[in-house]
Amino acid sequence: MPVLISLLILAATLVTSFISGIFGMAGGLILMGVLAAIVSVATAMIIHGSIQMVANGYRAWLWRSHIDWRVFRLYLIGAAAGIGALFFVSWTPNKQVLYLLLGLTPMLIWLPKERFKLNIRRADHAVIAGFGVQGLNTLAGVAGPLLDLFFVRTDMTRHEIVATKSVTQCFSHLVKVGFWSVPLISTAGWGALPPWWLLLAAIPMSITGTRLGAIILQRMTDVSFRSWMKGLVTAIGLVYLLRAAGLY
Repeated sequence: MPVLISLLILAATLVTSFISGIFGMAGGLILMGVLAAIVSVATAMIIHGSIQMVANGYRAWLWRSHIDWRVFRLYLIGAAAGIGALFFVSWTPNKQVLYLLLGLTPMLIWLPKERFKLNIRRADHAVIAGFGVQGLNTLAGVAGPLLDLFFVRTDMTRHEIVATKSVTQCFSHLVKVGFWSVPLISTAGWGALPPWWLLLAAIPMSITGTRLGAIILQRMTDVSFRSWMKGLVTAIGLVYLLRAAGLY
């Protein structure tokens, strides 16, 4: 992998981890779009999954005392069903479709949430979230806005939201890495995977960005947290829709 592209990926990792460190999402959306622009879809999924797995895992560890473990266990039940369903899916997106999915996914935050009345703390809703989020995250690379639909009606604080989202997304990205790595290795060998040194170098970038984002999160109120998150992911979605239109 060329040095310039590697440096761009590492810089994007630092910036997007900082953003995710604040909002628990959005950073992953940006990073996926950057990666898809410079490498193949499969390589982008593997790099993105590896980086986001570390970022979410470290963020979950930082706020571990705020994690709702009951929600996570129920989420895993749904995710297991989602993983099983993926074995029957032979379709994978090309770059045009990927940008379209990346553009449409953030728009989920504008759905009339009062009609859905989703609450991640309800057992059935947590299972449904695991199924849907796991599937979308594996095929589109990101699913934060879909997961957010299940959190908006909870009585969780911003810390509990970020912590619980982080631990669920850490697991989802782990599955995504395996889903995209296995066929790539079987067809092109281990050499087709992203270089190990790039993923290793991305770890301190991801941790640093996450820690810096945590500082900002501490200074925000719950109201401003939700307001900024909605505006940011909408802007990202619009950019990706324009990108998809340009590719078509």
